[in-house]
Amino acid sequence: MNESSAVLTVEIPFEHAGRRFDQVLAELFPDYSRSRLSSWIKSGDALLDGALVAPRQLVKGGQRISLVAVASQEVPMAPEDIELDIRFEDADVLVINKPVGLVVHPGAGNPAGTLQNALLHYDAKLIEIPRAGIVHRLDKDTSGLMVIARSLRAHTTLVEQLSERAMHRQYEALVMGPMISGGSVDAPIGRHPKDRVKQAVVDEPAGRPAVTHYRVRERFRAHTLVQCNLETGRTHQIRVHMSHIRHPLVGDIMYGGGLRLPKGATPELTEVLRGFKRQALHAEKLEFTHPVGGKTISVEAERPADLAALVVALRGDTKVNGEADNAKRR
Repeated sequence: MNESSAVLTVEIPFEHAGRRFDQVLAELFPDYSRSRLSSWIKSGDALLDGALVAPRQLVKGGQRISLVAVASQEVPMAPEDIELDIRFEDADVLVINKPVGLVVHPGAGNPAGTLQNALLHYDAKLIEIPRAGIVHRLDKDTSGLMVIARSLRAHTTLVEQLSERAMHRQYEALVMGPMISGGSVDAPIGRHPKDRVKQAVVDEPAGRPAVTHYRVRERFRAHTLVQCNLETGRTHQIRVHMSHIRHPLVGDIMYGGGLRLPKGATPELTEVLRGFKRQALHAEKLEFTHPVGGKTISVEAERPADLAALVVALRGDTKVNGEADNAKRR
């Protein structure tokens, strides 16, 4: 193994039992293209319990995958001077607070101006790490914390923590409707059967297991502020799960959280709600084991200004209308 490669190992979660080796490999190592992973299976650089197997080999839960991954840039990308809000930094990891509107990876419609471009400008050595060290994602219009690997050893460990559900990710969300109490949503998520841009709750095997725990933080007249903790990390998971229980996120047009003004809303709340053009979701806390020292790293990011203003407006509306209701009772 040369200096620009690393052995990545991960235990296959039991939820993947009965699936093809190449499919599981692609899901557990999303930083690499399917074509590259396929070539590593054929070359013997991707092994199942130490053995060379065919791509179509069905796996069992609990087996270990070892992958000799060569760190190289898969897609040419230019560094860009984009400001980063860094909340933790050392030689092996970065934790950044991603602002609303910043796309994580380049793609169709977003060839530049992404977090990946910004990271390559901040640290040129990140070109040697898959996807410039990005090991998990946030949607463009979701704000909050992300951890970045700055070394291959850090990348290996962080990917393992994610796959083994050992990384703690906590979110704050503002949802439609008055929520009585907290709970959990245990419902598999997969590609929407009709709209390929969206995700949806779908039965297995098309859907992958997904669990979101939530609790009520603050109730308003027609909205609820909740804390969400992820047990799994599926695409759009919180957005899909909250919509599934009929409490879509405020501002989330894709999943049913379009503009709805409460009856008798104050002018202040009306103005803020009309101007809130994204899903009300913020990744507020990230906790993981440091990939080198083993120390627990815990980082928090304050509520962004637009969400904070919306919460203030909701409190004001609740107070005004509550006082009006009390006056009527008198």
